[in-house]
Amino acid sequence: MIKIGLFGAGHLGKIHMQQWLQVEQAQFVGFYEPNDAAAAQAMAQYPVTRFESMDALIDAVDAVDVVTSTTAHFAIAKQVLKKGKHLFIEKPLAHTMEEAQELVTLVAEAGVKCQVGHVERYNPAFLALGGQALQPMFIEAHRLAQFNPRGTDVSVILDLMIHDIDVVLHLVKSPVKRISASGVSVMSDTADIANARIEFDNGCVANLTSSRLSLKKMRKIRLFQRDAYIGIDFLEKKTEVIRLKEEGMPGGMLDFPVELANGDKKIISVAMPEVAPSNAINAELSEFVQAIIMDKPVRVSVHDGYNAMDIAHQILKKMSAHRELHNA
Repeated sequence: MIKIGLFGAGHLGKIHMQQWLQVEQAQFVGFYEPNDAAAAQAMAQYPVTRFESMDALIDAVDAVDVVTSTTAHFAIAKQVLKKGKHLFIEKPLAHTMEEAQELVTLVAEAGVKCQVGHVERYNPAFLALGGQALQPMFIEAHRLAQFNPRGTDVSVILDLMIHDIDVVLHLVKSPVKRISASGVSVMSDTADIANARIEFDNGCVANLTSSRLSLKKMRKIRLFQRDAYIGIDFLEKKTEVIRLKEEGMPGGMLDFPVELANGDKKIISVAMPEVAPSNAINAELSEFVQAIIMDKPVRVSVHDGYNAMDIAHQILKKMSAHRELHNA
């Protein structure tokens, strides 16, 4: 049984709290939250214990889940790692790249498991692709949300787009060659709407758009590769795979025969992979516990968290340069 402590009883913190109470082989020991109102609300909602000091909670557990504001990540994570405890930390990994780099070093020195909460890796629509051969050459991602003051302490890049950055880096196994980006601040002091174009050495191009000022929610990513179009709807939990294949090859759910201009006959095959219902947050927390028990690698490592942050911060710099250029 792995003893778990949680830092942060805000909106997402309470969701994690609820899930920890259901994770097998995990014992939720308690939480630390300096805000009395948030702590009281959590204790009224769940049968949990509030710790009065950070050190007391860290000392009482085997692993810590950090679900605080991004600015508080580093100070808590550093204490956790210095005491040799396993760490689950929400995205983004840290507030600055210097903090993120130090956390990478501290994880290596501590020799513990550290997982970053890029939860879309556990989205059932994404997992439904299973063993599909994915070699995208163009990626289009849209992540749109209705305005919510929560999270506006950081740019929409670090709030929303970082989810898609992590997914894209996971799919495209190639160094980044070039980044261009632009963004607009409307409701907050940081960008609320942004677009980024990421070009990779292997020729793949990813076009990412994020907004937290949309009238409707959308979380979609489309992959285009030589033999297929793949659409993933993270919000509706739906996945579709459309392939062009030769006659006689195994079919999909729907097949449409077509004749090309040169007379060749092909078949457009549409498949809808089964999406097994699951709770992505429960899945990531459960797998984190199993990684500790079985001493196996985590799915989203501290290096993955660092790399996603690195690209996000490069995008922020490009946005700043673009803004200065047009304001000159």
